[in-house]
Amino acid sequence: MDNKLKIWKILFLLFLAVATIFIIRNNRTRQEKEGVKNASTSYMTDKGKVFGTFYNITYCADSSMHSEIKDRLAQVDNSLSPFNKKSIISAINENRDTLPNDMFLKVFTRAQEIAQETDGAFDITVAPLVNVWGFGFKKGYKVEENTIDSLRQFIGYSTLSIENGRITKQNPQTMLDCSAIAKGYGCDAVAELLCSKGIENFMVEIGGEVVTKGVNSKGKSWNIGISKPTDNPGTGTNELQEVISISGKSMATSGNYRNFRIEGNKKIAHTIDPRTGYPVQHSLLSATVIADDCTTADAYATAFMVMGLEKAQEFCNAKRGIEAFFIYADSNGEITTTMTKGFTEYTPNRK
Repeated sequence: MDNKLKIWKILFLLFLAVATIFIIRNNRTRQEKEGVKNASTSYMTDKGKVFGTFYNITYCADSSMHSEIKDRLAQVDNSLSPFNKKSIISAINENRDTLPNDMFLKVFTRAQEIAQETDGAFDITVAPLVNVWGFGFKKGYKVEENTIDSLRQFIGYSTLSIENGRITKQNPQTMLDCSAIAKGYGCDAVAELLCSKGIENFMVEIGGEVVTKGVNSKGKSWNIGISKPTDNPGTGTNELQEVISISGKSMATSGNYRNFRIEGNKKIAHTIDPRTGYPVQHSLLSATVIADDCTTADAYATAFMVMGLEKAQEFCNAKRGIEAFFIYADSNGEITTTMTKGFTEYTPNRK
């Protein structure tokens, strides 16, 4: 009987030993997996310069993506930058035979769609007018009425088409400028890269245009500021007019209060109406657009600055899928804001 008891004690001890080893190994495996998971939840930020402005990209990943991000932005620059003499858009402007890549064709097609939707308020052929007023990629000169009239013959999105994969211009002197849509597309291109790597939480910002997905490091939606208009941006202050909270959406802002010059007692805004050839003269100071993609938001923000407040509001009321926030000067010259009904969803401070 004593021998049987000893045998059972030995077997019980062996069982305990095996169970202990199993538990230790299981805990170790779980800890290793959690360690990988915890490593992947670290947020990092990459910064740099592109398209004549700066980018700021925050994302949650287990390793840096900066090298790949820079490569993707370089691809966009090589497609759409008129300041890059080797870019596709430069080749088209110089009438050199070139076969546009998918990036260029995607932006070109979307630009043409929005130009038609906005009755030409957005138009990537506006480059000669922007240049002559001194805000483009070539230096301007003294503007006279006959100068504007002579340039307007080269303006018009409807004079462009795609034939056999190439861009066809009715007039060889027509020039393209995607500056009002390229930053937005650049944000989309980087966001697409991050998504392809399985990154689910990020904020991509290029020159004020933004794409967001998931949550920030605090587990909340991304807070993005809209600058308050000021005629003196060189002071180094950046007071905010509004702070919005977004996730899974894109945002772009266009305004006349930072890029302008003074001639005599008159302010010359950088927003040129492609249909008249002259800088816009209205009360709208800034237009911020929220849309599903930043390419669209960027283009509409520019179009709204051309349209002016009332027409921009009418457009938003008739167009699904976009929301807008407008800053304007009222009849007394006071800074005032208004927004579409759906935009209030992104303004937690007002709720």
